[in-house]
Amino acid sequence: MNEILLYQHGGSGNHGCEALVRTTASLCREAMGADTLVTLCSNAVAEDRCYALDREVRLTENKPVLRRNSPQWVLYQLNRRLLHSRAVEDRFLTEKLCLNAAKNCDLVIAIGGDNYCYNKGIQFWPTDRMMKRQGCKTMLFGCSIEPDDLDEAFVRHLSLFDAVTVRESISYDAMIAAGIPGERLHLIPDPAFTLEPKFRPLPGHFQPENTIGINVSPMIIGNEQAAGVTMANYTALVREILEHTDCSVALIPHVVWSYNDDRGPLRRLYEQFADSGRVVLIGDADCRVLKGYIARLRLFVGARTHATIAAYSSCVPTLVVGYSVKARGIARDLFGTEEHYVLPVQSLRGESDLTQAFRWLMEREEDIRTHLQTIMPDYIARAREAGQIAARLIQPEDTAAEEKAR
Repeated sequence: MNEILLYQHGGSGNHGCEALVRTTASLCREAMGADTLVTLCSNAVAEDRCYALDREVRLTENKPVLRRNSPQWVLYQLNRRLLHSRAVEDRFLTEKLCLNAAKNCDLVIAIGGDNYCYNKGIQFWPTDRMMKRQGCKTMLFGCSIEPDDLDEAFVRHLSLFDAVTVRESISYDAMIAAGIPGERLHLIPDPAFTLEPKFRPLPGHFQPENTIGINVSPMIIGNEQAAGVTMANYTALVREILEHTDCSVALIPHVVWSYNDDRGPLRRLYEQFADSGRVVLIGDADCRVLKGYIARLRLFVGARTHATIAAYSSCVPTLVVGYSVKARGIARDLFGTEEHYVLPVQSLRGESDLTQAFRWLMEREEDIRTHLQTIMPDYIARAREAGQIAARLIQPEDTAAEEKAR
């Protein structure tokens, strides 16, 4: 029986993180055997239990080991902000429980697809280094990387992993060009493309295949260039849908963390249009249930990456309101271009920008849907290869013999 440890998980209140845990565990078991033991080192075990993740993986809590405001804690925080000493980082490492859990595992997988996309994921580097120092085989699953971040130190760090699956070609090409060993890099779609939906009864006002799904997040609002322009654009879009189509509107959250909760801006939208009788605010649920709602939409306009992945993989024509490389890269790989499929939030100027982009999508919805239906089976099959790459790291001889027999 193989033992796998998943780490860098912030909690299932971000349903993209939840989807990564579910699909990574599933792909590993698919490739290595149903008896593969998967342990999740989590920063928010209570959240994970809330969404029944403990039925699929064994949970262990990643508790901080430094007492807040102790001399060691103060030194650690000072070092993070000013000193940047690797010796201090490693001496006072806060993820020692995670390291202990990894000691008896055959493979350790960093599942933070976005974690190295922001500030190079520097906060994870000490743990990554210590994983290698104690002899663990390590894999980075489904990452995106901002090309401009790939300086010498970052390249050296990413090269520590025994295998890296990169979920879109912009990041992959940049990593190859920066000198990360090509034999360790694999261009593989995000594992969440393989997530199986759960279909619950639809709420009132949700017309199957004639409802436009909308997701907005505090993250994109935080990246806007003009204060208030994002919500003004979403308001104008909902008004456009209600006045010029017979579609309903479903407002769908995908992250519900208290400090980064999609339900805040979505509730403000709902309150403006509740009297129309054609707008529904979807409640919180696990990622499979949310995908079940998204799969029954006509079109989707989304900000959260894994909400848009749920739509793409269900062959729902999708407009992404994005702010980083991951949105552009995934769209480029699916459609050959990100133009018209990704609207950078930084580009919003007038209140009708989003509405105009949506009109382009709606005018071409059948062609886009047909395109997704054509390419998605092979795309999802490629996503499943990530599990096989993980298996080769711990079963190289068995896997090679099996492939030769085929």
